[in-house]
Amino acid sequence: MTADADASAVSDARKASPWPLFVALGLAVGEVGVVMALYPVAVAGLLLFVGSVAGIVSEAGYAERPWRLLAGLGAVLVVFGLWVVSTQLSAGTAWLAAASTADSIVLRGFSIAAAGVIAVAAGGAGGAVATDPGANQ
Repeated sequence: MTADADASAVSDARKASPWPLFVALGLAVGEVGVVMALYPVAVAGLLLFVGSVAGIVSEAGYAERPWRLLAGLGAVLVVFGLWVVSTQLSAGTAWLAAASTADSIVLRGFSIAAAGVIAVAAGGAGGAVATDPGANQ
C-alpha cells in the first residue's frame, strides 16, 4: 500500500457512521419487545429503529433532513399496528374496548401504533423547530 492509500484508509475510518449499529440494535430490541410482550421495550426499540433509519438516510445524503422520513416511518408503524389490532377484533368490538382487553396480540398492535404516533409527533416537532442548514450561508 502507498502512503496515500494508508492516509485514505485512516480518513475513511474516522468517517465511520454510528447509525448501522443503532439500526440493528433498534430492530432487535423492538422485535424482542413485540414478541415477548414487553410493551415499553417494544416502543423504545421501534423508536430507535425508525429514528436510526431516518438518520442514516439523512447522513447518506438521500434526504436533506430526517424529519419527514421519521414522520413517514411513524405513519407506517401506526397503520401496521392498527392493522394488527383490527385482525384480532370481531365485527362488533369497539376499538376503545379492545384497549382494555387482556389479549396480548391486541396490546402488541397498540404498542406498535403507539411507537408510530410518537415518531410522527417527533418528526412533526423536529421539522417545525429545526432550522434550515443552508440558511446561514
